Amino acid sequence: MSSSNNRICRLFNIEFPLIQAGMIWCSGWELAAAVSNAGGLGIIGSGSMYPEILEEHVQKCQAATSKPFAVNLPMLYPDIDKHIETIIKYKVPIVFTSAGNPKTWTKHLQDHGIKVVHVVSSVKFALKAQEAGVDAIVAEGFEAGGHNGRDETTTFCLIPMVKAAISIPLIAAGGIGSGRGMLAAMNLGADAVQVGSRFVTSVESSAHENFKQYIIKSVEGDTMLTLKELTPVRLLKNPFYEELMSAYEAGANKEKLLEVLGRGRAKKGMFMGDLENGELEIGQIAGLIDKILPAADIVHEMMTEFKSAIEEQKHYL
Repeated sequence: MSSSNNRICRLFNIEFPLIQAGMIWCSGWELAAAVSNAGGLGIIGSGSMYPEILEEHVQKCQAATSKPFAVNLPMLYPDIDKHIETIIKYKVPIVFTSAGNPKTWTKHLQDHGIKVVHVVSSVKFALKAQEAGVDAIVAEGFEAGGHNGRDETTTFCLIPMVKAAISIPLIAAGGIGSGRGMLAAMNLGADAVQVGSRFVTSVESSAHENFKQYIIKSVEGDTMLTLKELTPVRLLKNPFYEELMSAYEAGANKEKLLEVLGRGRAKKGMFMGDLENGELEIGQIAGLIDKILPAADIVHEMMTEFKSAIEEQKHYL
């Protein structure tokens, strides 16, 4: 595939239509720089960072790569204006927004020469994002890790529906962790793919080693989408998950669920490695992940498989 023919490669000025998701507690400057240096688009996940921490990560990322990278910005972040200031100050070229109204910041960022991509989980919100003037959309299926859509629409169904509804470039996310998965998503109409879970188990990921090993040992059926009453999230099953299920069985209301959840659960599990009491966010693709690799090797492996899958496909036509 020539990058000059790909809308996302042209838009972001990258070699491969492969984007690393900006995941809280897992994607700092080291991972973002490694993916960008390998030809994809690396993203710093700012949702778990204080403003001064994001500034440090942006500076370090710029020192580690001369290639484009992005910052993922959850709209619910309490100090979002400070994150925006940092992004503009350091001329970060691309921002991925999520969990909120894309109209709020899109024009402001674009006025500073920044490309804006918004993450959605339905056709309805894809249309709203296009209306808000974003440069591209990530459509994320039910298989994805972390925060997710309530409707449980799978990537396989969501991508063609969103593709039919919008005219701007489309990035597929959710359940993609291989070159074959990448080709499948692009056959369905995506211009590129966004990969999260596979990069959680990269060498450069800031996820705790305990969490990485737990992912590698997981099999099909070990994750579940839960907490729809609050913010839907896909979790690996562990004692905290079982505690949640017990609360549901006892008829817990929203307030009780908030009480069980408490504060800092994701940091505890993903960043600090507490496999008992922590929240372990990961996608369904975890069941296919069986090793920890440098991020550049993951990019290379995916692109090699992607290209060989294209050649294989030709035999069916």
